[in-house]
Amino acid sequence: MTNVYSFEGILVFSLLVVCTCAYMRRVPRLKQWFLSEKKGFLGVFYKASVIGTRLHIPVALSCLLMGFYILVLR
Repeated sequence: MTNVYSFEGILVFSLLVVCTCAYMRRVPRLKQWFLSEKKGFLGVFYKASVIGTRLHIPVALSCLLMGFYILVLR
C-alpha cells in the first residue's frame, strides 16, 4: 500500500488521475458531463485529460515503470 504523503504516493496518484481522465475523455457521455469545465476545480481534470491524450506514450511508459517499481523493486 502506497502512502499518499510520500513522493511515490503522489506520483502514483497523479498517474492514476491522468490515465482515468484520459479514458473518460474517450467516452462521449462522460466527456460532456465531467470534462466540460475548463476552469476551476473541475478544470484540473480537464487538463489532466488533455495531458493524457496528447502525451499518451510517455504516460503509458511511466505507468509501466511505476508498476514495475512498486511490484518488483519495492
